Amino acid sequence: MDLNFSDNYIVKGKFSIKKADTEYSGKLDKEEGKKMLEKEKEKLRALQEKMYADGSKSLLIVLQAMDAAGKDSLIEHVFGGVNPQGCVVHSFKAPSTKEYSHDFLWRHYIALPEKGKIGIFNRSHYESVLVCKVHPEYNLSEKVWDSVDDFDATFWKNRYESIRNFEKHLAENGTTVVKIFLNVSQKEQKKRFLDRINEPDKNWKFSSGDLPERALWDQYMIAYEEAINETSKDCAPWYVLPADHKWFTRVAAIQIIIDALEKMNLKFLTLSEKETAALADAKKHLESE
Repeated sequence: MDLNFSDNYIVKGKFSIKKADTEYSGKLDKEEGKKMLEKEKEKLRALQEKMYADGSKSLLIVLQAMDAAGKDSLIEHVFGGVNPQGCVVHSFKAPSTKEYSHDFLWRHYIALPEKGKIGIFNRSHYESVLVCKVHPEYNLSEKVWDSVDDFDATFWKNRYESIRNFEKHLAENGTTVVKIFLNVSQKEQKKRFLDRINEPDKNWKFSSGDLPERALWDQYMIAYEEAINETSKDCAPWYVLPADHKWFTRVAAIQIIIDALEKMNLKFLTLSEKETAALADAKKHLESE
């Protein structure tokens, strides 16, 4: 089955969140999807090993979504077979006092993957134009502005520009940026919240703050739509994936990631004549022991 999720879900042109699917309705079924995921995990591991050996490039994966969309489980199921030495996950919570003492990109910049590695941002620098757009008072913690009245259209325009410049800089210096929005429906979020409440081993996943944020759903959708439209560029594109069926989201995500790695033209290093000769000498020495 020939499926190209990179082309199907990449954001090009004007994006409308109301028109974006939350459910997958294609020909791939769940069992086929699970089998495909296992095969693609082998391919991902091989590509990650090659990138680690190549050592000249890195991959940053940005995951954004509403609560219960499946970010954590996607990381677990997609990257479970990758060598942990070459893959680092950062889950960004509310900034600390130290982080607030720097600019809003600082804590993300120091968490970027080294050359040869995959970095995953579970939430990211986009929180500054998502949760902080819905709750502008949070920006006051940066101690630069005096009032929420300062957060006008110019303020947000500058924030988007800072993010675009940040991601362009990364792309120009060897880091491929792939941004994935898990587009879950409000109906499915409700179901998953109830599962967390009804199943004792999932109670820890439910927070008292989840419902107040859910009540702001429409405001978050506006914030996501604007952020995606402002920052989906060729150097750092957004992919909007239907997230009501986790099995499909995982398959689509891993294929998008594999596609990004394949486009890097990664290579295992070729040894020089001197290094090849030294390797042959080492082999003789070991075999003679």
